[in-house]
Amino acid sequence: MTLKVTNTSDRLVIESESPEETLAAARCLGEALFSGACIALYGELGSGKTVFARGVIHGLGVAESVAVTSPTFVIVSEYEGRFPIHHVDAYRLAGTKDLFDLGSRELFYSGAVSIVEWADRVAEELPEERLDAALALLGPSARRIEITSRGEKHRTLLAALGAATRKIPDVTTT
Repeated sequence: MTLKVTNTSDRLVIESESPEETLAAARCLGEALFSGACIALYGELGSGKTVFARGVIHGLGVAESVAVTSPTFVIVSEYEGRFPIHHVDAYRLAGTKDLFDLGSRELFYSGAVSIVEWADRVAEELPEERLDAALALLGPSARRIEITSRGEKHRTLLAALGAATRKIPDVTTT
């Protein structure tokens, strides 16, 4: 692995060269998450949002044998890890009203960890305090993941993630 990590107090940038590196970095995030945390995932189709979500979910203690796929057709998948997990795919939602009608208050304020793919489609309904993770294609399997914190608890979480990624073998940090 040659994962590259750059971080400041409110932003962490991860450059991964493979899905395995993306999973490893996301697993570190999952291991550091607290009850009620929210992660909003942004990026074009194929940018690695579901791979990142899978790593977070496994980092939260969901067994590797549990398949974590995009909940595009069911909208919300639920998992049991250290905390309940709501994995939301907003791709097929028409907007924030659809998410509200699905019970966004229960999704985001029940103490469960929420991971929202295609967050840009429902941004107005997301909690103000969260992590925003923008994934971008750098090549066939290389990705750039820019994570920004919103709120003090998530800023602390971001710092913990920066420290945790340094423990991944062959990580370059700046």
